Amino acid sequence: MRNLSGVQGAVIGAWAAAATALHIYYAAFGWPEPLTIRALHFTLFLPLVFLLFPARKDHYTDAPSLMDWGLAFLSLLPNLYIYLNAQSVYMRSEYLTPLTDLQYALGVLIVVLILEGVRRALTPILAVLTAMVIGYMFVAHYLPSMWYYRNMPVSQIVETMFLISGRGIYGPLMGISATLVTVFITFGAFVRISGTGRLFSNLGEAIAGKYSGGPAKVAVISSGLFGTMSGSAVSNVASTGVVTIPLMKRLGYRGSFAGGIETAASVGGAIMPPVMGAASFLMAEVTGVPYRDIIIAASLGAVLYYATILLMVHLEAKRLRLQGMPIDKIPSWRIIGQDAHLLIPLITVFVMLMSGFSPRLSAISAIGVCIVTSWFKAETRMGPRQVYEALAEAGKLICIVAVAIAAAGIIVAGLTTTGLVIAISSIIHDASGGQLWLACVMVALVSLFLGMGVPVTPAYLIVSVIGVPILVDLGAPLLGAHLFVFYFAILADATPPVSVASFTAAVIAKSNAMRTGYEAWKLAIGGLIVAFSFVFVPAFMWQGTLLETLMITFINLVAVTMISIASIGYFMSPVSALGRGIALILGITVGFSVTLSLELRFLLSLLIIGAVLIAGLRARSQAMPQVSSR
Repeated sequence: MRNLSGVQGAVIGAWAAAATALHIYYAAFGWPEPLTIRALHFTLFLPLVFLLFPARKDHYTDAPSLMDWGLAFLSLLPNLYIYLNAQSVYMRSEYLTPLTDLQYALGVLIVVLILEGVRRALTPILAVLTAMVIGYMFVAHYLPSMWYYRNMPVSQIVETMFLISGRGIYGPLMGISATLVTVFITFGAFVRISGTGRLFSNLGEAIAGKYSGGPAKVAVISSGLFGTMSGSAVSNVASTGVVTIPLMKRLGYRGSFAGGIETAASVGGAIMPPVMGAASFLMAEVTGVPYRDIIIAASLGAVLYYATILLMVHLEAKRLRLQGMPIDKIPSWRIIGQDAHLLIPLITVFVMLMSGFSPRLSAISAIGVCIVTSWFKAETRMGPRQVYEALAEAGKLICIVAVAIAAAGIIVAGLTTTGLVIAISSIIHDASGGQLWLACVMVALVSLFLGMGVPVTPAYLIVSVIGVPILVDLGAPLLGAHLFVFYFAILADATPPVSVASFTAAVIAKSNAMRTGYEAWKLAIGGLIVAFSFVFVPAFMWQGTLLETLMITFINLVAVTMISIASIGYFMSPVSALGRGIALILGITVGFSVTLSLELRFLLSLLIIGAVLIAGLRARSQAMPQVSSR
């Protein structure tokens, strides 16, 4: 993203702030009818994409060119047409009312602009994927068997993307972006500007700084807390990684491992209650499950995910014999207490969500509370300038989400209109032989592929359309299936070969990008086990007896412990290659033996952890005389 100054920077910043402020006003006092607000939302935020993101990645220091301003102006035209003619669009008969030449031209224009905007602001991968879905609609009538669909004239393809209010660019997904996602991104911006990031960093240092490998554990905790508000792994890495990664490297961690820690922790922010980023609100809208229930269902999974990262960080610190932070560098609880008022907005949104208030009202209220509580201390007070900065920062993030949502709307419209979703579902269903566990593996691979280089929100939307119906049809609980694809959409951001978050971390760490991505994937391995538990053991979502919940939690802890030992090669003392291999096999067996009964898996976990503790104590006792004799 360009860091603009001068007149152009002031104009673009003012546009972003005003667009965000208008959405906050509507959120507080009532939205216009759906198609109007969707078109207005895209009218205000799509131009920012071309002004903030250059056509070439090596031109970030340049001011917007004449072409950028031209594209920004052109992006206004199709959106303004829908905004001004919303009622006539509603009155059209799908595929019966012919398109006018103007509608045809504007429909082609907006699709081209979305493809270019996605390429600039996000990744060429999502642009190519969107173009492939559009291309499929052109050639589907030439394809055999389940890939076949009737011949669609170009006018009908344009109409599907542009002029049908219930799908395509201005479908429900854009509505969710305009109403829910925008409000929570703005809330996150206000939280960051108020100085809560400093509080999170200090809190992480106070909790874990003094322990072995303390700075790395601080990075995990602070990035997780920060990530639940930002909803963007890349921005999280860029914001917190510039501090945590160099600190971890100075402590003794390899650059790729330090970058992997920051990536895995930042990616996991989207699964961390109480906010879980913007995509979780989409889940609530799509499933009809109250957001409060989603937070509860996801809580154990989030704890286990971060426990896995902390465990690997601890084992690596012990293996390298790293120390914690100096005591005099760790902030006191008194200093932390001076910023404790910054937690009040987070507590507000959490309490309101758990009390059954709507996400919109919860976020709006929390924004107001954030401004008020910032005045409790001179250093954190938000005056007009800080409020403006928060609104402008939010607008610059919202434009990225808006164009990604538009691309996701095109993809979903193409998949559903042509029936390709059913075709893919049939392929996976037939290939899995109707076995849920095998279908889960296939859906996971599809999710990782479709989520490569794609932000969490559109990635979840795309993979849920394909994956959830398959899993539910084979017996998975609805919420468990959604959380399953949600996790893999998130993990795709930390999975090579395309991992934008880890690439960002690699730049900061000055390490190899692929190696950093591999380290991030290893550290995030707990997410794989968590995802499968959502599908096969509803008790992991607190949908069962307390005993079942405790058993599956223990089973998963044992599984991630074994995999962590295998990954790091240390447990009380160095572990041999053979020992690491055995630990890996045992971890996979315990974590993924989903066809076995819960009681049998629990018994197996007890035996394994008991044997590992005995072996670890023996190995350490044998190593102690050798260490003391040196």
